[in-house]
Amino acid sequence: MDAKVNQNDRIGVLDELLNERYSVRAFLPKEVDRDTIAHVLTTAQRTASWCNSQPWQVLIASGAAKERFRKTIYAEAASGAKDDHDFTPPREYVGVYLKRRRESGFQLYNTLGIIRGDKMAYAKQALENYNFFGAPHVAIIHTNEPLGIYGAIDCGAYVSNFMLAAQALGLGTIPQAALARHSGLIRRHFDLPDDRRVVCGISFGYADHAHKVNSYRTSRASVAETVTFLDE
Repeated sequence: MDAKVNQNDRIGVLDELLNERYSVRAFLPKEVDRDTIAHVLTTAQRTASWCNSQPWQVLIASGAAKERFRKTIYAEAASGAKDDHDFTPPREYVGVYLKRRRESGFQLYNTLGIIRGDKMAYAKQALENYNFFGAPHVAIIHTNEPLGIYGAIDCGAYVSNFMLAAQALGLGTIPQAALARHSGLIRRHFDLPDDRRVVCGISFGYADHAHKVNSYRTSRASVAETVTFLDE
């Protein structure tokens, strides 16, 4: 009986963190102390990986270093520079995947009062990715080129655990594939070796709960929509 109660308590904590977490698009300027960041990193380091390769490397920019990076990547993005992904992005969103993407986008635009079809406003909001939505810290997640897609998948698991650990410690996060659109710039700016491949960024800090952009939540598909059981 006690063991069952304990199991329910443990899964309850995970349920709570997953239900609470959302992509924060407005942060307070308050910096996170280094001990709290270290706690997030120590927890996320327990992430499972293919052959225990632990391929993720994490570069965290704060303070003046973050500001220099912000100005540099924002300038390139705003210039209309050609995308420079290390990993091939989705070729196309179709069917239910397109529907979910549109739903998420329109929730954001409606919350901000952006009129549907206003492409200039869409583009302006998209550029906020490169301001890190005002976050005081940004993490760049990169992996080793020879590990290919498996290294990237393991990094994805790490990103998820990083965000859950941050949530548990009262922080807000947003994973950003947009930053990886400028992978070459990131390598040059941070003097990373040529064999490093940028997976994504994570902007993080304390969420501005009063900002309207943080007021909506995206939906999730039901288990029935995503899982098939085979018993015979």
